[in-house]
Amino acid sequence: MSARRSLVWLGLTPEPEQELPAAVALLRAPAAGRPSSALVTAERQRVERLVLHGTQHSWLRYLGEVTDLVVEAAEASVTADPGAALVAGEVVLDHHRMLIGLPGTVYARTATQRRDLERALARLHRMRHSSHSDLVSPWSPSSHSSHSSHFEPGSTT
Repeated sequence: MSARRSLVWLGLTPEPEQELPAAVALLRAPAAGRPSSALVTAERQRVERLVLHGTQHSWLRYLGEVTDLVVEAAEASVTADPGAALVAGEVVLDHHRMLIGLPGTVYARTATQRRDLERALARLHRMRHSSHSDLVSPWSPSSHSSHSSHFEPGSTT
C-alpha cells in the first residue's frame, strides 16, 4: 500500500460493508425471489475487496452502482417488496451525507446521488405503505429495530 494512498474514507461507517451485500444481492437477483447464497457471498467478497484493496474512487463507483439499483427499483412500476432497496438506499445516503467531513470535493461530487437517493427513498416509502401495510418482510422496520437486516444467506426469514 502506498504511503500516498488516503485511507480516511474507510473510517466513515461500517454499515455499507455490513448491510449492502445482502440487500444488493437481492436487488441484483432475478425477480423470482431471494438471491442465491452464492450471489450474496459474491457481493460480500466484492465489498470486502473494495474495502481492503480499493480506493475511495472505486468505493464511490460501487456506491454509484448501488444508487442506480435503488433508483431503478423506485422507478419500477411494480416492486413486490421495496425493503432491500430501502435498506441499500438509506445506507448509501447516510454514507454520502457523512462525506461532508472528509477533505476535498467528494461531498460535492456525490450531490446528485444524494438527491437521487432522497427522491427514490421517498417513492419507495410510499410504495411500501400503499402496497403491503399489513405484511411483514425480513426488511421491514417491524421486524428490526433499525435498517439493519443482518440477512444471512440461505435464511428463510
